[in-house]
Amino acid sequence: MKKLLSTIACLGLSVSLLTGCASTPTQVEKEVTTEVTESAQETLTLETDVIVIGAGGGGLSAAIEAHDAGAHVILVEKMPFVGGNTARATGGLNAAGTTFQKEAGIEDTVEVHYTDTMKGGEELNDPELVKFMTENAADAVAWLTDLGADLSDVGSLGGASFKRAHRPTGGAPVGDHLVNVLYQNTEQRGIDTMLNTEATEVIYENDKVTGIKAIATENGEKTSYIIKADAVVIASGGFGNNPELYTKYQPQLDGFISTNQPGATGDGIILAEALGAALDDIEQIQIHPTVHPETAALITEAVRGNGAILVNTKGERFTDEMSTRDKVSAAVLEQEDQYAYLVFDQGVRESLKAIEKYVAQGLTTEGETPEALATALGMDADTLKATIAAWNDSVKSGIDAAFGRSAGMDIAFEKAPYYAIKIAPGVHHTMGGIKINTNAEVVNTDGNIIPGLFAAGEVTGGVHGAERLGGNALADIIVFGRQAGTKAATLAMADGGIGATTVSEKEEASTPKINETATASFKDGVYQGEATGNNGTIKVEVTVKDGFIDTIEVLEHHETSSIFMSIQNDLIPDIIYNQSTEGIDAVTGASNSSTAVFEAVNSALTTAK
Repeated sequence: MKKLLSTIACLGLSVSLLTGCASTPTQVEKEVTTEVTESAQETLTLETDVIVIGAGGGGLSAAIEAHDAGAHVILVEKMPFVGGNTARATGGLNAAGTTFQKEAGIEDTVEVHYTDTMKGGEELNDPELVKFMTENAADAVAWLTDLGADLSDVGSLGGASFKRAHRPTGGAPVGDHLVNVLYQNTEQRGIDTMLNTEATEVIYENDKVTGIKAIATENGEKTSYIIKADAVVIASGGFGNNPELYTKYQPQLDGFISTNQPGATGDGIILAEALGAALDDIEQIQIHPTVHPETAALITEAVRGNGAILVNTKGERFTDEMSTRDKVSAAVLEQEDQYAYLVFDQGVRESLKAIEKYVAQGLTTEGETPEALATALGMDADTLKATIAAWNDSVKSGIDAAFGRSAGMDIAFEKAPYYAIKIAPGVHHTMGGIKINTNAEVVNTDGNIIPGLFAAGEVTGGVHGAERLGGNALADIIVFGRQAGTKAATLAMADGGIGATTVSEKEEASTPKINETATASFKDGVYQGEATGNNGTIKVEVTVKDGFIDTIEVLEHHETSSIFMSIQNDLIPDIIYNQSTEGIDAVTGASNSSTAVFEAVNSALTTAK
């Protein structure tokens, strides 16, 4: 959030405390005063074109596309990090007809992807949403590639007729890679991200959405915000880590472990419902069959897609491992102990980089032979040996006579050592959520759109029906995230808007002017100084160029951000303008912090004379 607060003045954002002071989109009030409420929270007002709630894959995609369509964007994320559940995705991004498929000789089509998705969802899916996703998934892969992503490896996931799960070279985990690429692109565009900032209300006035209310937490202190905008995108994820909510719809899931990140609590659904949004398939909650029961670590479906099998505690196979997740989960729960083991060999391990993470986490059990692995697992050695032998015969013949498996049968288990990972089903994905149309516009209970409100990703419903295919989540969030961002920007910019600010424009706008009467009186170089503020050390770096103070950068501070913002935006430019701290007034309400900045700058300049 410090990044946002330190650059507000040059972004064209409106910033004011709620004390009646007026400001324009291109002006920040010079005098900052504070209204102290009973909760000791300040309320700041910001203004932008598009607000995106949630910085996972869908939100990051929406922010980038909204910016590239000309809008100014603020991205708010309640967690202290970006990524959401996207960062935990490992399997791949489903898309048909991509360049990478064609290069690999895979003759997949959008029509087959559509059919697979509808079949997997038991035809409960919204056909128009599925059609839009499958028709635009290949373009999503191309777009991500242009942004710098590596999605060149194409693998198999359950329920897919062809290999269409796109992931990094060697089958490395896809989610964290995509988050890094997307976030780097938001940074390059100068899109402002407010972490530790929870949206508490979507504001609806005069028959349209006009912004949000939010609370930011930093260093234990809370600041309230009203952020004004003509369009809001909700991309805050599902509710897979909210047991109270998912057991409300599926009581039998009480006690199940969850693969979801802590922020997946359904906040966006609650925000939209308050405005009358309709919900779609809200009771459809996906159980993933392969979750490590002791750590809740998700074991990607790609392990099975690259050849692993499932055996019960007796060492026997019991299902088609590449069936849909609901069927495989049900098969595991039908076993006597309600857990099973993923079994594979060194050949499978070498084919999929994602497995290295599980080995490093200590989730694997190892044996030099099938019998040794069985002994380590406490199961009958002869049974596991026979199971693996039968599986190898199926791989070589291409026919799984036992369970009819037809995918992920490329590697026979012939290379030691042999591995096993204990697994059990866990709550993984919430298929239901906010009802949207193909423009990613939120639809209310009367069937009408809510003007100015868009949604994308796991917070929405309708795309996946009763069961989501592995690889379709990333397709969903990227395709509809992009659509939401584009459509939100189109709406917001219809009346001109504030407009996106490029990094170069931001730097130019923030370059302070120097008083014409100032004289060059310092040695060129970079100097650091520090002093003690209200809450700890304030450290600055002063750059002198051609004898003048050129820049002053705050390297460290622990002050209240909403107050320190004015020091960043007003006090420091004044020091540069005057080429001195002398005669400059402290910021109202931040005298101690101002004094510390003066002292830190003077400390740095003592060696520059």
